[in-house]
Amino acid sequence: METLRVAVLGPGGVGGLLAALLARDGHAVTCLARPATAARLDGHGLRVRSDRYGELTARVRGAERLDGPVDVLLVTTKATQLDEALDRVPAAVLGDAVVVPLLNGVEHLAALRGHYPAARVVAGTIRVFASRPAPGEVRHEGQLCAVQLGPGAEALAAALTAAGVDVAVRPDEAGLLWDKLCFLAPMALLTTRYAADLGAVRREHGDEFTAAIAEVAAVARADGAAGDAAATRAFAWSLPDGMRSSMQRDAEEGSPTELEAIGGAVLRAADRHGIAVPVTRRIVEELRARLR
Repeated sequence: METLRVAVLGPGGVGGLLAALLARDGHAVTCLARPATAARLDGHGLRVRSDRYGELTARVRGAERLDGPVDVLLVTTKATQLDEALDRVPAAVLGDAVVVPLLNGVEHLAALRGHYPAARVVAGTIRVFASRPAPGEVRHEGQLCAVQLGPGAEALAAALTAAGVDVAVRPDEAGLLWDKLCFLAPMALLTTRYAADLGAVRREHGDEFTAAIAEVAAVARADGAAGDAAATRAFAWSLPDGMRSSMQRDAEEGSPTELEAIGGAVLRAADRHGIAVPVTRRIVEELRARLR
């Protein structure tokens, strides 16, 4: 298998987990982060506690800015931090590398393609429950760690598969992005709105959850994706009760949330296509007023 040079922009829960798995498998991984985090990673590596992968420590290089060529750039920041984080990756240094954003939402690809015109920006999503308790530490809950990639990132797909990640390569960019958002948007909006975990939302607000899933699926279909509401609901009801969304955690901590990248993106797409989404709109507007 080809050894890759991988830069990870935003080594939090998601980026840190993938960085550690790739580094453990022998790939040259550089984590790009703020000075204190970069120094800690450079000196101590990444420590992972995972229900699926066990406990592991992986050596990575920590740096504040990309200073040499890489084969792949994984963009795993929060959407709220993307503009600032991109300053760590000069376009001239990145060149024609493959760029894979594993961000929530559907609106970031155009921004990245404009920012890095020489690079190949490939759509990607990840379904995983991972958090960063402290710099250099990752907690991965449950067995879910599934990545979907568009065409053009086959070498990364092979590397992630060999590292133990569930990977699928699919040709439909819109479908790839909306499949995740069809679940994520209702789950994140409702867990945040009610300050409750997934199990409580299903028990106490199941009809509202189901309605929101159907609305987002309708928007997805209008935007060129399959938008299978029944499959999304089945997936949402298959997950453990205690799951919480990152938006919910951010709201509880008083941190900036990805409300606009997730809920706002659904509303903007619904407006473009003339799709009525009353349940989703009401929740987004309530959260916009509350989270200001």
